[in-house]
Amino acid sequence: MTGERKLQQGKLHLLTVVGPTAVGKTDISIQLAQKLKGEIVSADSVQVYRYLDIGSAKPSLEERKGIPHHLIDVVEPNVNFTVYDYQSLAKKYIDEIYGRGNLPILTGGTGLYIKALLDEYNFSSRKVDPLIRKRLEEECEDKGKEYLYGILKQVDPISSKRIHHNDIRRIMRALEFYYLTGEPISLQWELTKKKSSNYNTIMVGITMKRNNLYDRINNRVDQMVEDGLVREVEGLLERGYKSNLKSMQSLGYNHVIKYLEEKYDWKTTMNEFKRDTRRYAKRQLTWFRADERVTWYERSEQSNINPILDSICYKIEGY
Repeated sequence: MTGERKLQQGKLHLLTVVGPTAVGKTDISIQLAQKLKGEIVSADSVQVYRYLDIGSAKPSLEERKGIPHHLIDVVEPNVNFTVYDYQSLAKKYIDEIYGRGNLPILTGGTGLYIKALLDEYNFSSRKVDPLIRKRLEEECEDKGKEYLYGILKQVDPISSKRIHHNDIRRIMRALEFYYLTGEPISLQWELTKKKSSNYNTIMVGITMKRNNLYDRINNRVDQMVEDGLVREVEGLLERGYKSNLKSMQSLGYNHVIKYLEEKYDWKTTMNEFKRDTRRYAKRQLTWFRADERVTWYERSEQSNINPILDSICYKIEGY
C-alpha cells in the first residue's frame, strides 16, 4: 500500500479490529500486520501497564512474531492513565507508523479508547486538581452519590440525562470538569461531534457464537491461573502497588486480590472472575455493535480464519 493511497482525501488510512475479550483479535491482527506491512497500536486499558502481563492477556514477544506493538507497557501501575493520555499517544504512534510507510492497525477491546481516537474526542482541559477530587469524594462519602447527582443536574442538566445516577465515577468527572473549566462537560461533547476524524478508517469486528466465546473465556481464565496469575498479583503487591489502584482493580487482578485478602475462597474467586469476564464481553459487544461503521466477521473454533483475513485484506486493498 503506497503512501499516496494512505493519504487519500488528506486522511490517514487506519485499520481497526474490535470485538469482545478472548475472541482472538490479537492473533488476527498480527496475521493482518504480516500480510499488510502493518504495525499494531493496542487499544487495551490494562495492557498499557507494566508488569500486568498474564491477567491482561498481553501478547508475549514470541506471540508478536516480530510485528511492532505500541501502547503496551508504557506506564507504571500506579499511574492514572487517562483516555486523554491514550488519545495523545495513539495519535503520535499512528503518525510515526504512517511516516515509515506502514499501515497502522488499531486493535483492542476498550471501546472508549477507540472512540476517543476515531471520533476526535475534544479534551479542552486535561488539568487535574487533587483538592477538587478530594472534596467531591468527601461529599460523596458524607452525603451520598444522590447529592452529587443533584448538583450535576443543576450545573449541567444535559449531562445528567446522559449519565446514570449510579455512575459515580462519571458524575464526579463531570463535576470536576465543570469546577476546573467553568464549562459543562456536555459542551465538550457537542464540540467533539462537530469535529471530523483525521482517519479514513476501516473497522472490522470479530465475533463468534456466544457459547463458544464463553467457553474460550472460561478456558482463558483457567490458563491465566496455570500461567501464574496469582504469583503475578503477589509480585505487584510486593513491589508496593496498592490494591486500590485503578490498574489493580482490573478484571482478574481485583478477584485475585480478594482471594489473597481472604475475602473470597478459591472457588468463589474463579467463579466470579469467569462470570465478570463474560459480562464484560457482553458489554463490549453491545458497545461495538452500536457502531454502524463495523463490518462483522464470525469465526468458529474449527473453521480456518484465512477467508476472514483474505476478506479484510481485500477491503484494505480496495480502499
